[in-house]
Amino acid sequence: MEDFISLIRKRRTIRQFQPAEVPLELLYQLADLGRLAPSASNLQPLEFLVVNDDQVKRKVFSCLRWAAYINPAGDPKPGQEPAAYIIILVNTQIRNKGFEYDVGAAAENIILGALSVGVGSCWLISVDREQLQPALRLPDSHRIDSVIALGYPAEQPLVEEFSGSVKYWKDEKGCLHVPKRSLQQVTHWNFYGQKFPPDLKV
Repeated sequence: MEDFISLIRKRRTIRQFQPAEVPLELLYQLADLGRLAPSASNLQPLEFLVVNDDQVKRKVFSCLRWAAYINPAGDPKPGQEPAAYIIILVNTQIRNKGFEYDVGAAAENIILGALSVGVGSCWLISVDREQLQPALRLPDSHRIDSVIALGYPAEQPLVEEFSGSVKYWKDEKGCLHVPKRSLQQVTHWNFYGQKFPPDLKV
């Protein structure tokens, strides 16, 4: 397993996947990483639906919207669809608001855990929940928050320096470029607007 900080720096959203299965045991372990994430008041309202059946995967795929900035170029190409999904559910009988913090923590655990073993991911919140809810036989007490698509990467997105626009793009070779605001732009030291020493390195 690689150094954890390097893993975080390496993480990029993946939307093109190799046609290779992700082992069920690994998917189960990733759901466990989601379970172990911090939970406000330790209420633990989240549940995790693992999907790797081909027919169910097709239903899930049809309910997802991928990369809005470059649609449809960001959609997985035929043969490069996700190998599996982990769908994050909220048990609204436990908590029906304020669960978003739990979801973020659980999703990041799953995403980084997957990457640590070479599995890429795309965290999707643009989901046709009305169509997907009955397709997954979910009870009314459970709502779909988001979907994490998983598979071995078939692309290597690159981080670019922020130059005024957050919109990612694909170049003529199909490589995805993702602008990120610089560390100096988003960090402050002791007081808002006071910057860290310029010779400080990370």
